[in-house]
Amino acid sequence: MPRLGWLRGLRAAAVASAIYAWVAASGGHALAAAPDKADVAALLDHFRRSVYADPIYVEFDLREMPRRGDEHLFHGRLWGARNDRGPVARFELDAGKGALTHRILVQGGPDGALWVSDGAGGGSRDENALLMPLVPGVEMTPFDLQMPYLYWLDVDFSGEQRMRGRPSTTYVFTPPADFSSRNPGIRSVKAYLDTQYDALMQSEITGADGRVAKTLSLLELRKVGDRWIPRDLDVRNESTRDKTRLSVTAVAIGISVDPSTFDPSRLGAAAAPPPGDSITRVTQ
Repeated sequence: MPRLGWLRGLRAAAVASAIYAWVAASGGHALAAAPDKADVAALLDHFRRSVYADPIYVEFDLREMPRRGDEHLFHGRLWGARNDRGPVARFELDAGKGALTHRILVQGGPDGALWVSDGAGGGSRDENALLMPLVPGVEMTPFDLQMPYLYWLDVDFSGEQRMRGRPSTTYVFTPPADFSSRNPGIRSVKAYLDTQYDALMQSEITGADGRVAKTLSLLELRKVGDRWIPRDLDVRNESTRDKTRLSVTAVAIGISVDPSTFDPSRLGAAAAPPPGDSITRVTQ
């Protein structure tokens, strides 16, 4: 599948700033040409509800790509599903120790939360980790995974733009006062949703100086069965030009996930992956 030529035939591609919207079902759901206010609100609401609509397991590589210096490769896996609070995801990463022992539990939705564990026992709730790198040196953070901005109440429709040749509906999300007081480096987040197939194509974090500080871009999708999944996405620091690329290497969709996988008190214990015959390897 060539890069950026992948949206044809999608019904709803919930693709995200890092990993939250991995699954897109095939079929035909197209919006009218220029959406009115109701369409714009419906597109955003649909995107919110489509995140992890089907439980999913993903294995991925996380490549640190500095503008200068050596690249570094990390490995990880995630489980994603929905609970009564919204989308929830568990990440297990190798932070350079040779094992997937760095674990992050990300609760999405209006009442989001985050827990971290690097050893046995339960996870520690740590909102300060929201903007910290997933592993030292990479540009991707839990903020990119949790996407709390999707639920900020101050959201403006900023018009129709073309993104990589595709018509896109753009939204600007402004954080509430309590978030801004804790994280003054984020003024707003701009998201580009494909007008026809409601797929998030790019997001931009604007810093306190009014300039884009970080950009997340979807690079390529691959078809697995009747679903389209992102294979590669980049997060780029616009100041340093350093990048981190997340590449999916294996996926299982519509699986059964034990609810204990998302229990903060059990975050320190490794979760069991799904059966091998349910996992599809994604070629690079």
